Amino acid sequence: MNIQLLVIGKTDKNYIETGIEEYAKRIKRYSNFDLKIIKDIKNTKNLNEIVQKKLEGDKIFENINTNDYVVLLDENGQQPNSRGFAELLNKTLISGTKNLIFVVGGPYGFSQEVYNRANAKISLSKLTFSHQLVRLVFAEQLYRAFSILNNEPYHHD
Repeated sequence: MNIQLLVIGKTDKNYIETGIEEYAKRIKRYSNFDLKIIKDIKNTKNLNEIVQKKLEGDKIFENINTNDYVVLLDENGQQPNSRGFAELLNKTLISGTKNLIFVVGGPYGFSQEVYNRANAKISLSKLTFSHQLVRLVFAEQLYRAFSILNNEPYHHD
């Protein structure tokens, strides 16, 4: 299976990039993993929230296919613990899904069209994280999920 984290805008914090790279290396022991960055929308200060979400949604659709299993990282999504996330990952793995894509939206979330296309929504926490930090938190949780599925000692209950 191919797993991709699709995000809007580049990370400008070196410590976040370094952390993501570390977990990406670890994840690749279990699955193909890729971080795909969609370029930021230009001149957003001149756009209202609805238009910005629509433009970002169009760019998201350019990067997903009809057969991809798409999971939105969304504050209103299901909020599993780490073992629950590992179970969700395992169900997707054994379903024969070829491409699993996790998507981090822009500052206002997703357009209704993207919500309609999604196969699932997951919230990483009730806390709010910056769009850059959520990438690192997600990468660590994905690695943790694989370590749980492989009965490795990384996760402690």
